[in-house]
Amino acid sequence: MTERGTSPLFPVATDGLDPSVAATKVVEEVMADLAGAHRGVVVDSPPGAGKSTLVVRAAAHLAAAGERLMIVAQTNEQVDDLIDRIAVKHPGVTLGRLSASGYAPSERVLAHPAVRVAQKADDLAERTVVIATAAKWATLPDGSWPWAIVDEAYQMRSDMLLRIAGRFERALFVGDPGQLDPFSTVEVERWAGLSWDPMRSAVSVLLAHNPGLPVHRLPVSWRLPASAAPVVSQAFYPFTGFRAGTRPGERRLEYGARGMGTTYDRALEEAASSGWALYELPARHTLRTDAEAVQATAALAVRLLQRGPVTHSELGSGPVGADRVAIGAAHRDQVTAIRAALGPHGTGITVDTANRLQGREYDVTVVLHPLSGRRDATAFHLESGRLCVLTSRHRHACVVVARAGIPELLDAHPSTEPVHLGVPVKFPDGWEANQSVLAHLAEHRVQAD
Repeated sequence: MTERGTSPLFPVATDGLDPSVAATKVVEEVMADLAGAHRGVVVDSPPGAGKSTLVVRAAAHLAAAGERLMIVAQTNEQVDDLIDRIAVKHPGVTLGRLSASGYAPSERVLAHPAVRVAQKADDLAERTVVIATAAKWATLPDGSWPWAIVDEAYQMRSDMLLRIAGRFERALFVGDPGQLDPFSTVEVERWAGLSWDPMRSAVSVLLAHNPGLPVHRLPVSWRLPASAAPVVSQAFYPFTGFRAGTRPGERRLEYGARGMGTTYDRALEEAASSGWALYELPARHTLRTDAEAVQATAALAVRLLQRGPVTHSELGSGPVGADRVAIGAAHRDQVTAIRAALGPHGTGITVDTANRLQGREYDVTVVLHPLSGRRDATAFHLESGRLCVLTSRHRHACVVVARAGIPELLDAHPSTEPVHLGVPVKFPDGWEANQSVLAHLAEHRVQAD
């Protein structure tokens, strides 16, 4: 979980407003700051709050004002998604896609012939908006832009921001402070406490050195239903909460086929009724690829599709296909095991780690809890951002698979993380976030046979 800088939030009184009005009010405040004298503006966005929509609108706003700008994303997937969104919403904006030599344009990019793909910035000099990954921007020998928009800014390491900061004069930083922190495959303790610690997020270091920058918070999640927004907000955003854009009962999940009374069916019915279900296996210490938990996770997803799920929401009604179902886990070997367990009946279901599910949205998700069956509670498994990602991808329902005993495991493994001088406290605490989610899930527990 990302630590915050010293800049105060610029609060907007939105609690008593209609969700659409509240969200619009904050966006208007952001647009006003872009026209001001600030060198940077930060926008915190909870899951599904319209972060990408804001980036698209801001890009079009700056382009209409005659500004050339660079957009920085963290992955090629995010770059292609932004290109598609901007090209569809604002076809008059000239777009360039800066890429590495081995990049093959995706279908989303090829769908817009007017988008130019190039390996050198000079070849895109006439383009109003140029989009690339942070890694690509860092390799450019020269070039500068009046404006930059940094998407998923909390995923960017501060050292990467330092490498590209000379390429723009002013910037909008947009990201989710509750998601996964930047990560590294090397030991990073040697830099802890330094003001330029490369493993701190770009936003936290930016605010630490520029305490006067305005920080705004999008107040509404349009993804999470009314059953999920309070749970996720309380567990992972305790100081900057948010609310759902829909009212209780406005979204419904129904099944076309009746269940057969199995524990799988009961868990799915509980999820349809309340938005949550905990499918609890007997307490046991297991291997990471717990065969019983893997089988249960896969079986729940397959059974969901077999029962012909249909969703009803503010967007209308429609069947839930395999492409609208996702399974999330903490480790790649767990993902591989679950894919194998799905077999042909699970074709089309997305199965991936929290890192790769970040930013994506589905109707129903099935989650293998990171602490299920473990003997210990390591920093990796306790990182609150990991559980936040896994439990905030759904529009209708989330089913969590876990072995009993996780609360006791948390109590038996207090924090052993070293305390470093000069390092801001991260929040929320991984123990507290897990306990908060588990306390809610306990009300929707279905015990396996």
